[in-house]
Amino acid sequence: MRNGVKAGVIGGVCITLLGGAGYGLYNIASALNGDGGTGGAAAVKTGPPSGSEVKDATGAFFTAWEKGDAATAASYTNFPEAAQELLTAFRGDAHIREVRITPGTATGDSVPFTVRATVSYDGTSHPLSYRSTLTVVRGETSHRALVDWQPSVVHPRLRKGDTLTTGESAAPEIEAVDRDGKVLTREKYPSLGPLLDELRKRYGARTGGRPGVELVIRHQAAADGTQAADTTLLTLAKGKPGKLPTTLGASAQAAAETAVRKYHESSVVAVKPSTGEILAVANNRMDGFDAALLGERAPGSTMKIISAATLIDNGLTTASGPAPCPPSAVWQSQTFHNLKDMQPNEHATLAESFARSCNTAFVKFADEVKVDSLTAEAQDRFGLGRNNWQIGVPSFDGRVPASGGPDTAANLIGQGQVQMSPLNMASVTATATTGAFRQPVIVPLKLDGREPARARGLSPATVQQLRAMMNRTARSGTAAGVMAGLGGDVGAKTGSAEVDGETKSDSWFTGYRDDVAAAAMVQDGGHGIDAAGPIVASVLRNAG
Repeated sequence: MRNGVKAGVIGGVCITLLGGAGYGLYNIASALNGDGGTGGAAAVKTGPPSGSEVKDATGAFFTAWEKGDAATAASYTNFPEAAQELLTAFRGDAHIREVRITPGTATGDSVPFTVRATVSYDGTSHPLSYRSTLTVVRGETSHRALVDWQPSVVHPRLRKGDTLTTGESAAPEIEAVDRDGKVLTREKYPSLGPLLDELRKRYGARTGGRPGVELVIRHQAAADGTQAADTTLLTLAKGKPGKLPTTLGASAQAAAETAVRKYHESSVVAVKPSTGEILAVANNRMDGFDAALLGERAPGSTMKIISAATLIDNGLTTASGPAPCPPSAVWQSQTFHNLKDMQPNEHATLAESFARSCNTAFVKFADEVKVDSLTAEAQDRFGLGRNNWQIGVPSFDGRVPASGGPDTAANLIGQGQVQMSPLNMASVTATATTGAFRQPVIVPLKLDGREPARARGLSPATVQQLRAMMNRTARSGTAAGVMAGLGGDVGAKTGSAEVDGETKSDSWFTGYRDDVAAAAMVQDGGHGIDAAGPIVASVLRNAG
């Protein structure tokens, strides 16, 4: 699922960045009290820190940090031992000197600031400049105004468990090029940054490049032992990049970047159905997570593509066969409803219920669908859920468990225990339109001899029916407004997924136009046509 190895430190020293309660050696009593360090008795104060207290606390903290006096700087934080560990390493192990900090205008207890410094390593120096923000809080028992300690105080891209190191890079730089030989850079395609880092980690040594000297963030290993690629913050001495071919398309990637920029917490993937090649991957997320390839979210009604194929392949109905759409449906004491204002139709066909995205029509088939039928269809026909995709970087391969109880019905409408990523749903659409499962790839298989995952795909009769239903959805169903104006052979499916604890549903949409299939997900985006739909339509319109 998420393949990777822990990279060693080459030519540099690592420092672990631990925040707050994650710092294992910090005195427990102090941690619980949220208190920091030194100084004499002060008058007891309560409530949020005043403006003067914020100014004094940050001023003292910044002055000590600039001097390289980690112990004193840490004493002005609420987790002094964790802060001292990182601030000591910031100067020593990371080789950062000549620190100058300029605070901005405080907003309440929040203070923005700019850091200017020099990174020096092995006779090479380079200026370093960045902006960050800190918050001042009041110690629970000391009542002092203290810097609320987080690794991001040191650098905004640092997270708990990350490390910072300056030295020879773990892998040579790469010059990633698209399918037509155009260079792909993070400056031109910002959301490709993490992906380019991962490609460098995996293939840098294969491309004939030479390592340089860099200041990087080395991320904490995941619970399963996988290791994300280093994030380069600064290059002190350039190495020699090696050229890495990818399947991405510059025009498709540009369209994807522009589309996700309009919606927060959004992700999209586009693939070429005839080959399985990934044409675009884009994310616009505050957390920087590559949800396009690694996201695990309920896909809502986009799952009805697989569910419809299951009904057809198991002889339960056909596109023109019955699939009544009642106002509600009950399965094992759980009541399912349709979207608000949807008119029931007891005489609906599967094609009509699919195009209108009628939940109850699919739930009514839960009596006839075996517990493992949907799982078997997903695995055997669509290549999902076996954790064996080899796309060239880590990916989530979908999850469609054989769930009993109410989840048997919920899974049919993309809720329950079903989990997908935009990559998974783009692949599902590609399989539905061609009949062949072609495992998506972002790096040519021949580059490292990877064996792709395989599945038997769909029969021509099933493909014909799925294409007709998706085309109807795009032309006159729930996706019609979004897909209007798109010429060529088109099809789509809308979806929205409710997630426990969240007030607004995730927006999902998947569609195809000729030989491009795309899928998008926007967390808390609402209905499929509200956010994910416009993203997919924009990519399909401009991917050529």
